[in-house]
Amino acid sequence: MGKSKRIWLLALTAVVSLSVVTACSGPNNAKKNTGTTEPTSAAATTETEPKQDKVTFKIFNGVAGSKDGNTNETTIGKLLEDQTGVNFKLEFVVGDLNTKIGTMIAANDYPDVLIPDAAIEEVLNAGAFIPLDELIEKYGPNIQRVYGKSLNQMRSKDGKIYFLPIAAQVNDFIPEPEAGAGFWVQRRVLEEAGYPKIKTLDQYIELIKNYRDKHKDENLTGMVSLTHDWRFFATSNPPMHLMGYPNDGNVTVDTNTWEAKTYAGAESTKKWLKALNDLNAAGLFDKASFVDNYDQYIAKLTSHKVLGFFDYRWQVDNALNVLKDAARKDPSLDGFKYFPLPVTFEEGTPDAYLDPPGGLVTNRGIGITVSAKDPVRIIQFFDNMLTEENQTLMSWGIKGETYEVNEQGRYFRTQEQIDKIDEPFRESFGFKYFSWNWPMYNATSTLADGNAKNVASQPEVFQMTLTDKDKAILEKYGVQTYSQLFAEPVPRPYFPAWGFAKEQNSPEQLWEASKDEMTKKYFPKLVLTTPDKFDAVWEEYMKEFGKLDTAGYEQWTTEQVKAKVELANQ
Repeated sequence: MGKSKRIWLLALTAVVSLSVVTACSGPNNAKKNTGTTEPTSAAATTETEPKQDKVTFKIFNGVAGSKDGNTNETTIGKLLEDQTGVNFKLEFVVGDLNTKIGTMIAANDYPDVLIPDAAIEEVLNAGAFIPLDELIEKYGPNIQRVYGKSLNQMRSKDGKIYFLPIAAQVNDFIPEPEAGAGFWVQRRVLEEAGYPKIKTLDQYIELIKNYRDKHKDENLTGMVSLTHDWRFFATSNPPMHLMGYPNDGNVTVDTNTWEAKTYAGAESTKKWLKALNDLNAAGLFDKASFVDNYDQYIAKLTSHKVLGFFDYRWQVDNALNVLKDAARKDPSLDGFKYFPLPVTFEEGTPDAYLDPPGGLVTNRGIGITVSAKDPVRIIQFFDNMLTEENQTLMSWGIKGETYEVNEQGRYFRTQEQIDKIDEPFRESFGFKYFSWNWPMYNATSTLADGNAKNVASQPEVFQMTLTDKDKAILEKYGVQTYSQLFAEPVPRPYFPAWGFAKEQNSPEQLWEASKDEMTKKYFPKLVLTTPDKFDAVWEEYMKEFGKLDTAGYEQWTTEQVKAKVELANQ
């Protein structure tokens, strides 16, 4: 989700979703960026003041994907507690996010820390976050260092900072190695087809159809799509990508004029939904896509039965990691792993699945609530987690246990370390808890000594994580990394448009809410109706869509884009 302004560097990279995230230190022991000392144990952190009593704060994360629990039950979390005396009891969203946040607001009762994700405007409007300005000034030298020039962008209309955006770009930009998004297909499908170059949606669908037709006795699903709650964008976003645009949310932006245009009522969306409608008519689309929750969706992706889907890697990492771990232990299962493809409507259209360098995402973040017992210790925790030492700990782990350093100062992992860091290890060690949704260096950042902050982006590590089958399929497509399958992104100084902050009950916020409600109502009808009724349902949808002030929304978004571009050019 959010990515900050970056410098584009070509780099040999890839994925092993071991980003980073948290760490802590005593009250006035917030370390500045003085080096890259690697913690080897809890004792490696120098204590300059007496330890405070241990405390547990409650935190609610509006993004599902991990189990509830205490951070100090992990190796990393215990080290952080030893540094600061702070533990977090984590609760992740289950069910509808807006309902959960609405209940908190109605009772005016919140956890100490809140990550409301898409419901952040509701939280701000309710006055649930405390201002952080004085806390940052007194206790946040690392927060000031990391967020730097972006602090003014983080201010609300009243001039105060109420939350810290999730991740900021630090030092050089390294593109994330693995494809961040795409149309995914099981490797066995590509193998049986002779590893064809798939460039268009029609070719992708034909590939899946041919495989399913040859394996009718295996009870396979051609495609599934994710629609649960706020994640509905996994079904509504593809038209933008199929036209060759990056993820700007509800709009596409012309880089010549910086004009923003919506596409929810455009021919591209009609074409995408008609493709799903035809898939459904042919028995290739999973109808349960419109009722399944997120966990059910992930379970289906790991079932070996789903041939393809569109989604963003961060959203399906859990499933991809499970499949990868299984194939590493049993190479015969490699065919069930998914391979990303840069699909567009037309073969001559350059794809734009790799996110371009852009600005800070200012409509997502982590804040301290009015119910917090000790805001000072929480902000100190946030500040200490942003030290180089702790950013290294959160992403690379412990020197000698989960990574090594060569004579040139380059971080790497031994094959033994790579093999042991599977999904259960990520959970117990803490890599999973501390991989996202905390104040942190962006995954595309570098450490002060030039090492990649994201383990997967370190070329030495990526090459060692590849199995023989990985290397073979990449060689078939003439690339060394998965991201090399995709076109290099076009720089967009405003990016991403979905990150523009919107005031609660503003015309643009109301447009988005109405559009979301409308698409959730009509998209299932359009996909599941019989092909002969598709056009009639589309006309009904467009009649309702036409009642929205789309021109006003486009004008507002264009103004935001141009303002960001102008700021970047100063």
